Amino acid sequence: MPAPSPAPVAVVSSQFCAPYAVPMTVTKKAMSLSGGDFVVTDANGAEMLRVRGAVFSVHDRRVLHDAAGRPLVSMREKVFSMHNRWEVFRGDSNNASDLLFTVKKAAVLQLRTEVDVFLAGNTAQQACDFKIRGSYFERSCAFYIGYSNTMVAQITRKYTASNVLLGKDTFLVTVFPRVDYVFIAALDVILDEIHREKFDFDLITPLS
Repeated sequence: MPAPSPAPVAVVSSQFCAPYAVPMTVTKKAMSLSGGDFVVTDANGAEMLRVRGAVFSVHDRRVLHDAAGRPLVSMREKVFSMHNRWEVFRGDSNNASDLLFTVKKAAVLQLRTEVDVFLAGNTAQQACDFKIRGSYFERSCAFYIGYSNTMVAQITRKYTASNVLLGKDTFLVTVFPRVDYVFIAALDVILDEIHREKFDFDLITPLS
């Protein structure tokens, strides 16, 4: 049985660490050209966070905003990266001094999801600070501290008839107590981007 985190996990900010589990519903447009249209709602259906991305840019970039439209973190893919490496910065920045963490696939070829997360201070990146394991295609993944069995969040799929008809993909994310839910939401977005990239060319080419 995975153990909960014994200490607060604050990566973006401690203000996003609730003393209780935070259930988030993440909804994305399945056929969005930009691939970045995500809305995160709470247990009552109120919008917590929103992600939008540029349709065409040199760097694949997403910005996570709060419900008031303030940028919380920006996510940028490193070009020519074999391991689908993404860098996440504070606010709308892309300055090295504002780097919060880096995300990359643990291996280029994977049968199941395994993604490593390195905090900005972990410059050697010999051992990851967080790891995501499971099957993202089945929307069944768990987020762990390093190589331990200490779980900080998990993803499960949510099926509704309306979402299927509207071409939306919806999944549930449970963020464990005292874990930064903005950090987890950003990881959810990057996880989706990593797994959808092979479809990008097919989506863009007919429009060229």
